Amino acid sequence: MTSPTAQRVLAGPVSGVPRGHLPRAVLTALTPMAWGTTYIVTTELLPPGHPLFAGLLRALPGGLIALAVTRTLPRGAWWGRAAALGVLNIGLPFPLLFLAAERLPGGVAATLAAAQPLVIALLAVAVLREALSAWRLAWGLTGMAGVGLVVIGPSAALDGVGILAALGSAASMALGITLTKRWGRPPEAGPTAFAGWQLTAGGLFLLPLTFLAEGTPPAIGPAAALGYLWMGLVGGLLSYVVWFRGITTLPVTSVAVLVLLSPLVAAILGAVVLGQTFGPVQLLGFGLALAAIVAGQLPAPTRRR
Repeated sequence: MTSPTAQRVLAGPVSGVPRGHLPRAVLTALTPMAWGTTYIVTTELLPPGHPLFAGLLRALPGGLIALAVTRTLPRGAWWGRAAALGVLNIGLPFPLLFLAAERLPGGVAATLAAAQPLVIALLAVAVLREALSAWRLAWGLTGMAGVGLVVIGPSAALDGVGILAALGSAASMALGITLTKRWGRPPEAGPTAFAGWQLTAGGLFLLPLTFLAEGTPPAIGPAAALGYLWMGLVGGLLSYVVWFRGITTLPVTSVAVLVLLSPLVAAILGAVVLGQTFGPVQLLGFGLALAAIVAGQLPAPTRRR
């Protein structure tokens, strides 16, 4: 007969992390990492002045492909739910984020977008009836501060409309993630179909906004075609399939903090591709953001009585 200590060792790690959490978290982390390529792809491959068109191609074609492959449509209440989630997760964040990028330095916009884990920690109380966690709030603030140290330059300027747009984008996606966790995924829909519903709904929401705001689509050369293909296939369809699978199988706060990887990857690509450099402050910021991401995958410590 084995001792209680040996049984705990044989059962798995004693860190408190649920079995299977780490592999799912690593897989889900690939999505914000793919999103982190958006800046470099947009600036180096895509025609300027058409950010909404880029967002439209990131959402709608992939959504339609997913619907064609799975041949699964929503049923009953899921028509409304899929439309709401598509707008909150995809349709609204895109134009608000692009507006923020136009009105704010990229570093400021990225830092405000990094407030998403904080918003989700608060929404989890109201929507998911979870207890307010000082652990989650503290690490959310740490991650946001870390991102700020990495990406905000000394000449950063603030703009009221840009700040509201950046916070609105973070709040919209935070609410979408929280509602996705609350509603789950219907049994008749696999991850690809579920992502397809939302990408299509978000793309249809963006369609009139794109042509009203930007008019005629730009000419697409080979470089732009490659960029749009990457955005639509990797940054869109594949990423959202993995993302929504992660949301439905992982704690919502664990998923939320993974979003911090997006600006970190963008900064790394800026250094590798554009020759940008990191100083001690940026390296400190990286350390804080990565610490927040790791801590977000761990359960909050419990007080010993």
